[in-house]
Amino acid sequence: MSETAIRLIAPSGYPHDRAAMARGVARLREAGCELDGLEVLDRSEQRYAGSDAERAADLNALATRDALPDIALAIRGGYGATRLLTQLHYDALRERLGSSSTVLVGHSDFTALQLALHAKSGLCTFSGPMLGADFGAETLSEFTWRHFWDTVRAPATQVEWATTSDADHLDVEGPLWGGNLAVLCSLLGTPYFPAIDGGILFVEDVGEPPFRIERMLYQLHLSGVLGRQRALLLGDFSQCRPSSYDNGYGLVDSFAQIRRASAMPVIDGLPIGHEPDKFTLPFGAPARLQVAGGRAQLSFSGYPHLPPGV
Repeated sequence: MSETAIRLIAPSGYPHDRAAMARGVARLREAGCELDGLEVLDRSEQRYAGSDAERAADLNALATRDALPDIALAIRGGYGATRLLTQLHYDALRERLGSSSTVLVGHSDFTALQLALHAKSGLCTFSGPMLGADFGAETLSEFTWRHFWDTVRAPATQVEWATTSDADHLDVEGPLWGGNLAVLCSLLGTPYFPAIDGGILFVEDVGEPPFRIERMLYQLHLSGVLGRQRALLLGDFSQCRPSSYDNGYGLVDSFAQIRRASAMPVIDGLPIGHEPDKFTLPFGAPARLQVAGGRAQLSFSGYPHLPPGV
């Protein structure tokens, strides 16, 4: 098996936890990966991993490099990707990456790039682990590590999880898409928000109180986005705690309200987001969702994956 070529990209925040970045680099090298783009780990400008021009160049370079990496891996999230959307070379990226096997992966703020690249270039990217918080965690999640490699090395993947949803005997198909809820809502009404009908939408977030989660889900509902989907998958909502003012109102209440308001299947328990254990999900790939007996099963295919032997 040849070495897996990984190119590091830094579209958002600077790498404040250098120890985590070093652990991530070491683990990937131990796994037989060859890493490129390490210079992004030394960049910082205010809260960003370099200037807007530098960070956009990381992505645009994927359209002009002599040899494409097997994986383009975001080092971390934070904020900053939205500032790059007007600077990306979408036609060139579509031309170069559209028929390639390159896996472009990240989550959180990376959602902005996934939305834009799908809307403007039709590219399928991945919501999954990043260098620092995931591969560089003090204790590596074997769940995350195993599922990442199993997914990007196969032409099709199937995952299962436990759910408390009462949407029993659900069986729907459509493009799988989604990501960070706040980032999704921030791009509504812009040219960078893809028009996806009949999709399976997944969302996650961190640090938002329940009423804000409900408000953002209402934004998707009232804008008509939810009504055009076949199902809504709820990922992890980390540190999304109510205050004393909420008088017991919490995430369970906000999700129940969205179920009532949208009248669509809402399936919880999906391992995706800001927790150690996460699936790797292809944004834009054809998928099938089945729910029965407290178990959800999601299968997807037709996404970029590493060639045999990599």
